[in-house]
Amino acid sequence: MSDAELLAAHVAGDRHAFSALLARHHDHLWQVARRTSYSNEDAADALQEALLSAHRRASGFREDAAVRSWLHSIVVNACLDRIRRNRVRVTVPLFEDDSHDLRTPRDPIHDTEIALDIESALFTLPPDQRAAVVAVDVEGFSVREAAQRLGVPEGTVKSRCARARSRLAVLLDDLRSEGNRS
Repeated sequence: MSDAELLAAHVAGDRHAFSALLARHHDHLWQVARRTSYSNEDAADALQEALLSAHRRASGFREDAAVRSWLHSIVVNACLDRIRRNRVRVTVPLFEDDSHDLRTPRDPIHDTEIALDIESALFTLPPDQRAAVVAVDVEGFSVREAAQRLGVPEGTVKSRCARARSRLAVLLDDLRSEGNRS
């Protein structure tokens, strides 16, 4: 069954359809929540809130959008709502997850330090700018796709990304040293 068919089955009363839909997209949605939130705990809470919201609002799904995009936007909005409610920034974990990169880094300690610097810089951005720049520059969505997922005009995504990149350039200027150029 397609995603849209599973969602329609859920709306029609199939008790297992929504679970099957989530099984397909859970990993992606978790990564979206993690990249948008300040901590794994906030990401988990926001993801749970988003999935409950999607479960309740499934009948309002518009057929003109992809189900994955619809779920993605609900997760991003839940994360941003949670950030707005909390307004307290928590510490950044040392490692985003337990997976290991298969490439052999030139200097693993240096690479880790750079990754931490970048992650710390991302978390200094306002949530709306971070969501836009993560969607476009980290997740690789086009500006149009990011705008649809975030529920804002394309121009807003462009301006948020530009402001975020400008701020990141200032914050990460020391990474431009000769030793860091490839």
